[in-house]
Amino acid sequence: MSQSSRILLSLILGLAVGAALAGWAPGAVALTVEIAGPIGTAWLNALQMTVLPLVFSLLVTGIAATAEAARSGAVAARAIGVILCVMVFSAVMAAILTPLFLNLAPMPAASGVALRAALAGTAPAGPVQPLGEFLVGMVPSNVVAAAANGGFLSLILFALVFAFALARIAPEPRALLITFFSAIRDTMLVVIGWIIWIAPIGVFALAVTVAAKTGTAAVGALLHYIVTVSSVGVVVSLFAFPIAILGGRIALTRFVRGAAPVLAVAMSTQSSLASLPAMLRSSEDMGVPVATSGVVLPIAVAMLRATGPAMNLAVAVYVANWFGVEVSFATLCAATAVAVLTSLGSVSLPGQISFIGAIAPIAVTLGVPVAPLGLLVAVETIPDIFRTMGNVVMDLAVTLTVSARGALAPMSSADALLQDRAG
Repeated sequence: MSQSSRILLSLILGLAVGAALAGWAPGAVALTVEIAGPIGTAWLNALQMTVLPLVFSLLVTGIAATAEAARSGAVAARAIGVILCVMVFSAVMAAILTPLFLNLAPMPAASGVALRAALAGTAPAGPVQPLGEFLVGMVPSNVVAAAANGGFLSLILFALVFAFALARIAPEPRALLITFFSAIRDTMLVVIGWIIWIAPIGVFALAVTVAAKTGTAAVGALLHYIVTVSSVGVVVSLFAFPIAILGGRIALTRFVRGAAPVLAVAMSTQSSLASLPAMLRSSEDMGVPVATSGVVLPIAVAMLRATGPAMNLAVAVYVANWFGVEVSFATLCAATAVAVLTSLGSVSLPGQISFIGAIAPIAVTLGVPVAPLGLLVAVETIPDIFRTMGNVVMDLAVTLTVSARGALAPMSSADALLQDRAG
């Protein structure tokens, strides 16, 4: 059984035990909450303590890798340009779609009230700041103090400036710093791996606590969450088809036939990397030269999470709606930018790690509590299927678009070398 399956099973078991206690043994609820509550909270705190160093190191190394790839040739530069446009589009769509879906099909009122009561200790960050104060707070006088106080937006802005400045220094110290932050990133991933290993215990404790307080209300809320967030991912994924048709100049039926085997692999493996061989074969069948697909698809698998910004932002907006947090236009715009950057930095990470690492900064930017993520990560197995399917179909669409644009552009010396090697 995979770790994600164990976590999901722990959630189901915890909800069942908690609901059974609430319905048939209400006298045991207080003792159960007193025992299980601290265990779940301790596990969640352990997960949160890794977010700051992980996010900063991922952003620095991710942007450095992106800049290095962009310098490797015209095909790579075109691919990165299209990938960044897709990720920005993904986040903007979530900012529009998630409030729309929540207005059309809101969370059941009883479930929202019950869950807020069950997570009463996870209060939002506070009232919405005026626009002027919000903009000033983005540039703190002390970035260390801002990070200590959960100022993710300030930390991300500093990491962005730091990473771009890093690209301008001499190669030797640049390589030294990249190695340093890569070591921090890898160390944090090991620590998070340990924390995820005991996740079934933490998730079970959280689920028991919530279900014991709310009964079956938690089940309906989680199902509503899965449908809402997955729907955002599906809508964003569907845009891969017009991108392929218009940008890649391919017939719809041909693209559907080429994408079908890739989607089957993605659904069964829930891994873009495992789907790479199928994507290479399908892109070749759709007429993409090997010299192009051999460059673009690995970059897309490494960088592009087409559904990442959309579904990550959707989770944070959902939690804001859940807790009744007012989201201003300025904070929503900032959260949209954070969603793009954290998705760019969290590529190729296991689902449970990227879920917390990518969504926690967005949640803090919106002023919503992070604690509910410890419960929502347990059901990520289901939305992750839609995430992966959307990612791979968009990888194919981007590859077709870059190939079509390259056919109209003069061939650079780097592209010519790749073409010679492929031939």
